[in-house]
Amino acid sequence: MTTNKFLPPAGAPRNLAMAQLANAVGDGAFVVTSALFFTRVVGLSEAQVGLGLTIAWLVGFLTGVPLGNLADRKGPRMVAILLALSTAVSVSAFLFVRSFPLFLAAAIAYACSQTGLTAARQALLAGLIAPAERTRIRAFLQATVNGGLAVGALLGGIALRFDTETAYLIVFAVDAVSFLIAALLIRRVPSVAVTVRAQGEPRLAVLRDRPYAVLALLNSIMLLFMPLISLIGPLWIVTRTDAPSWAVASLMIVNTLGVMIFQVRVARKVTDLRTATRSIRYAGIAMLAACGVFAFTAMKLHPAAAAGVLVLAAALLTLGEMKLASGAWEISFGLAPADKQGQYQGFFGTGPAIARMLGPALLTTVVLGWGPIGWIIVGALFVATSLATGPAVKWAARTRSVSVDAPASVA
Repeated sequence: MTTNKFLPPAGAPRNLAMAQLANAVGDGAFVVTSALFFTRVVGLSEAQVGLGLTIAWLVGFLTGVPLGNLADRKGPRMVAILLALSTAVSVSAFLFVRSFPLFLAAAIAYACSQTGLTAARQALLAGLIAPAERTRIRAFLQATVNGGLAVGALLGGIALRFDTETAYLIVFAVDAVSFLIAALLIRRVPSVAVTVRAQGEPRLAVLRDRPYAVLALLNSIMLLFMPLISLIGPLWIVTRTDAPSWAVASLMIVNTLGVMIFQVRVARKVTDLRTATRSIRYAGIAMLAACGVFAFTAMKLHPAAAAGVLVLAAALLTLGEMKLASGAWEISFGLAPADKQGQYQGFFGTGPAIARMLGPALLTTVVLGWGPIGWIIVGALFVATSLATGPAVKWAARTRSVSVDAPASVA
């Protein structure tokens, strides 16, 4: 298996992939160590950390569209570089803050920078890559990101093993440097022509695009799978099953390796709005199946059998994630006007922030509170949402004179 199977073609696509690889390594280490860093090094309580991050991601959600619009007007390449630098600065600030107000300020800067950077990078990709190739290249980027997250998680795990202030400080410094490297790599890609807003045109046109707003909402609901992998699944394993403790790690391992190896292959089948809608339908079915398997583990199973069943659940959830991502990329790019990719990607890209804000509390109540029935309810929500995506795509396509049965080359 050659490296080229995991990397996009040379040139701008590969430079974008390397930029995301760099900051994915930092993000992986950040995710693994942040909770202990903020409590043990910064000196905050768990409640303060939770409140601060919730507020930060709420503000990040609100700034996604304006920052995406800035990328449209000033150029996504320049804005992406600036936001990568501002992310590095905000992460560096965590090294020095030791009070809740300063932590909150740094967390808000971090969340806004990350949300805006995602929008700017998506707009840059849309401007550099032909419409027919965007989903395929985006799949390469996602596979690269997962590889970086795995490396970063390993670095974070080493820091957790030492469990010292110095180890945590080194990890956060690495995260900051990773975004400086990303900024340098983004600087190597060509610039994209900026657009001028027509007289009388609304500044943030995406906020008036009802079909696109509905699709962004549906995507946000589907993205509730994220807390299932990172939070709800591990808590379920520890409190409701007889599986060994290492099964918790298996969820992330299966997910990370699955996306890294198979995301590009899954995305090949998505070439237009019709196949994108079908991919999201399959995602809903796979997620329902995963939830059903999780529910089954509440039965008294032998520890080894429980671990095997949980690996199957993780694999199904990962399949759902890959199907969802492939369809969502095609829809978000294909239904966005060519001159407004930044603000449209910024709007569609608020889904992860919403999932981070609302998912933990909602899913903890439903799944951990209601048990197996809660799992089935969550799975039914995924299926219903995936089925609603088809009519929403047709509605959006009609408002743009785009055919759902033809290649989505509107951008």
